[in-house]
Amino acid sequence: MSEETNTDKLRQQMFAQMQDKQLFEQASGYAFEYADQVRERPVYPAESALAALGEFNGSLPENLGDPASVLEQLHRVGSPATVAQIGGRYFGMVNGGVVPVGLAARWLSDFWDQNTPLYVTSPVASTLETVTEGWLRELLGLPEQTVAGFVSGSSMAILCGLAAARFRLLQRQGWDINRQGLAGAPTLRIVAGRHAHGTVIKAVAMLGLGTDRIEWVDVDEQGLILANQVPPLDAQTLLILQAGNVNSGAFDDFQILCRRAREAGSWVHIDGAFGLWAAASESLKHLTAGIELADSFSVDGHKTLNTPYDNGLVLCTDAEALSGALQASGSYILYGEQRDGMLYTPEMSRRARVVELWATLAYLGREGVDQLVTGLHLRARQLAEEMGAAGFEIRNEVVFNQVLVGLADDSQIEPLLAAIQSSGECWAGAGRWQDRPVVRVSVCSWATTEADIERTVQAFVSASESLV
Repeated sequence: MSEETNTDKLRQQMFAQMQDKQLFEQASGYAFEYADQVRERPVYPAESALAALGEFNGSLPENLGDPASVLEQLHRVGSPATVAQIGGRYFGMVNGGVVPVGLAARWLSDFWDQNTPLYVTSPVASTLETVTEGWLRELLGLPEQTVAGFVSGSSMAILCGLAAARFRLLQRQGWDINRQGLAGAPTLRIVAGRHAHGTVIKAVAMLGLGTDRIEWVDVDEQGLILANQVPPLDAQTLLILQAGNVNSGAFDDFQILCRRAREAGSWVHIDGAFGLWAAASESLKHLTAGIELADSFSVDGHKTLNTPYDNGLVLCTDAEALSGALQASGSYILYGEQRDGMLYTPEMSRRARVVELWATLAYLGREGVDQLVTGLHLRARQLAEEMGAAGFEIRNEVVFNQVLVGLADDSQIEPLLAAIQSSGECWAGAGRWQDRPVVRVSVCSWATTEADIERTVQAFVSASESLV
């Protein structure tokens, strides 16, 4: 059989798969089965499920396989080995749940399979990015000139924001980073609190700014940068602040520090991976007062807003600096009058992640986003109160969705955490706070109910009793 005949045979098989829809119906059946079971299944996979993953360790098949069998194996072996993140009792890593309409929109956009660098490659994605950008400005109270880049997550968003800062701060000193590079460039100062997230440090390193050059500022007992210890700022300074300490959930004083930075000509980047959404809550927006004076922001949709993964945002009030830092050229790149999203992201090829973000915001509206964000805070407060009543120590002031749980005997934290995680009833992560071990609980899913919190507290109590 000739190569052309073989190719035609493969093509016809896949055309048939697209037309008869059996594969997609099979997949949707598995998905619905998973959704029906996820709230009561073990939050972390059982040892037997993890051991079964060895079935994937085969050699690459030599011949065409049976597509139905491929999906069957994926569901049979893969589904039990997933973390039940979309249930109500997963509290690790500040991982959000998923709003149903966002998930459904993701399914639809997967069929569209759009590549979104330019308007001409996906007019629908370009349009939705433009609309969503405006909605984000409204929700978060950001200046009218703020632009958005739709990226994979906060790690990439921080990199983009700091790249924009590097571009603009050096340009103001007569240096073109794109043409002249870093060798011989004027020195930039980086000022950050000692509790800056590790992704900030990674971005500083990747941009060649030098982690040894960071001027670290001490923080208070909640992890807030001490404003009175921030060194004098100037036009060569990049000041990095936090909207939501990754452990305590605390927010820096943006009103004081952003105003001071603006007067000095400094650039302010706010790392707001999960906390920036507090600006959309009537009862919590005081935490973000003053953010409108900053220059760039990093935030995730897939955390607090509960869009599907992956969904990150870089927001920047200086469109020229962001696009200048992430510029690309080529005779085949057809920039137009409409929005070309690659101007605000490092990637050219990228999926249309804006679809599920737009759908989530279109469904929730201002009121729904407020309710979702506020609800996470209410459940975190409930957890802290019930944990305290059960005899656990709450080590942080619960201002948003983070709760740090401790014991009088620090040596018991590790076995306590192991017992909780192995129970399958809930899952939380480890952390250190003020040089003491804690259990770090991040309430980040709309699906977490009052009953879920009660079950979680009981799981902690049972785990504690098992250590006696």
